[in-house]
Amino acid sequence: MEIQPVAIFHSPLPEKFGIPRQAGLAPSLTGRIVLEPSYRAPEALRGLDGFDYLWLIWGFSLNRSGSAGLTVRPPRLGGNERIGVFASRSPFRPNGLGLSSVRIESVDYENGIIHVSGADLADGTPVYDIKPYVEYADSHPGVRSGFVDKEDWEPLSVVFPQELQACLTAGEARAVTEILSQDPRPSYQNDPCRIYGMTFAGWDIHFKVDGSTLTVLELHQLQ
Repeated sequence: MEIQPVAIFHSPLPEKFGIPRQAGLAPSLTGRIVLEPSYRAPEALRGLDGFDYLWLIWGFSLNRSGSAGLTVRPPRLGGNERIGVFASRSPFRPNGLGLSSVRIESVDYENGIIHVSGADLADGTPVYDIKPYVEYADSHPGVRSGFVDKEDWEPLSVVFPQELQACLTAGEARAVTEILSQDPRPSYQNDPCRIYGMTFAGWDIHFKVDGSTLTVLELHQLQ
């Protein structure tokens, strides 16, 4: 079966570094689903305003080519313990497909654009299908979640000086804070002296992490 994108996702995050590891972890992070020309008609989105969330089926387009292994090392397990690829949400999968639930903020029917929040997709990601989230069928409260139930995950405390936040809009500053609190570093890196960089909405954001505290050091506008 051959599949083609029905839309392209647009986000302030152009690279893999900094993208939330799951949808909903950075609820202030906004993005746009722009339908491809052949689907860019109001009738393709008719009725969507009656839903709050969407399922997106999309492609891990930034991954390097190559076959996926049978086991992966989830960051939640410190990057050291291996589990089966089908017991994980690793981006390195046999068919390179992602599944995310995102919140609908608004729908531009005339231009074929769905404005959403809380997505874990990079800018330019191909979207292969869009389906409404239906609570009675898609929500299963109180169920087991495997190793996620057993491993505590505490967000980092983010120190983001006001003079640096002033470079961004209030919404962008909230989104950056939420993203950084989830610790975008590789799980095997823990050097308090190392300075990291994340690209967001045309800015290069530099930060460092010492223990459970992340400090934003500077912002440089990209050309």
